[in-house]
Amino acid sequence: MQQTARIREASRRGDYGRVIELVRRDRRMTQLQLGQALGMSQSAVSRLEKRGTGTYRTDALAAAAAHLDIAPELVGLSGGRPRSRARDDDDMHRRVLLGGAVAAAAAPVLAAVPAPADAHSDQVAALRLSTAGYRRLDGSLPSQDLEEAVQAHLGLIQATARGATGEHRARLAAAGSEAAGLAGWLAWDRGNTGSTRARYGAAVGAARSAGDRLLTAYQVGSLAQFEAHTGNGVEALVLVRRARRAAGEPYPPVADAWLLSIEALGHAAAGDRCAADRALTSSRAAAEALDGQAPPPWPWVFGFTPHKVAAHRVTCGAWLGLPGWVLGEDVEALATGHAKQRALLLLDIAAGHLSAGRVEGAFSLATRAVEVGVRYRSGRIVERARAVRRSLALSCPPPVVRDFDERLHGVYL
Repeated sequence: MQQTARIREASRRGDYGRVIELVRRDRRMTQLQLGQALGMSQSAVSRLEKRGTGTYRTDALAAAAAHLDIAPELVGLSGGRPRSRARDDDDMHRRVLLGGAVAAAAAPVLAAVPAPADAHSDQVAALRLSTAGYRRLDGSLPSQDLEEAVQAHLGLIQATARGATGEHRARLAAAGSEAAGLAGWLAWDRGNTGSTRARYGAAVGAARSAGDRLLTAYQVGSLAQFEAHTGNGVEALVLVRRARRAAGEPYPPVADAWLLSIEALGHAAAGDRCAADRALTSSRAAAEALDGQAPPPWPWVFGFTPHKVAAHRVTCGAWLGLPGWVLGEDVEALATGHAKQRALLLLDIAAGHLSAGRVEGAFSLATRAVEVGVRYRSGRIVERARAVRRSLALSCPPPVVRDFDERLHGVYL
């Protein structure tokens, strides 16, 4: 009770650093441990806790509150916005809210990152923390709402790198590659293919400048995945080979499993069923062998499992017109990602139903997917839904198809 009273008194005074310190001590956590969780140095945590009633960075407060499970209002955050810094400008409110959410989302992602040893490392860690937070928010926010913030974040990294030299510049280049790759992903979700290629190209170039072979392989592989999804199977396969060369030997088994699945998508986009099947079989074997091994080498990527290989098989089957690859009793259980990822898989399953002549089931699923696409303003989902609709040619479509057409008509994102 006495500790709770001290926390509330510090909050009332506006000494949010003291609130963090009291809760940290109550959790029996050192400044070093908290810094490791937040991607900050021990000295940065110390400065935060000793700031008194001065001005605080919203993202630092939000990240610390999220990790220590502190009620936001106790550190001056109400709905993600500092009480003491309320503004009338709606855009500023949105940016502050997003900044707080980014820090809170990113805190657990980089919990295992060692504490930076110097100010330069501290700077890079903070930039990567924001990138990871934005990536996690992609699952719950429309890409349109994130794109401007991510572009501004990328611009900040580029501006910081202009004055850097040596190893610090290389680390900033790697951070810039991660942010550019995220920008490419957001552009893809919005259906902007030109910007997607440009941003993934920038991500590849920055990774090469950083001298990071594995990061280069990841970005080239991501571009290959995009090309496969846009129907450029031959280009996707060329990029997969480049990704493997970039990674060098040996590279982590998870990278092998992932690249094999992208290779399968490339073969499917090119219409080669046998090659796609071989790549999927190899990918599944590699994914099954990962059990108990180290996590992915990229902190913004979740683990690669046989479930994900199975989801890629569904996609390949949809592209190749093979309902046997798509349909199964538990196929919808493969949709384990966020809402937008699930919607895309539902559209692949819908394509499988169409290949099997199950029109009603196909458009029931497709309608569910379109609802998600409209809610998140995802051009990628809506365009995929239109492709599913174009694959059906009936002079007198059943009511479920007419309802689908009515829902899709006039949707422009």
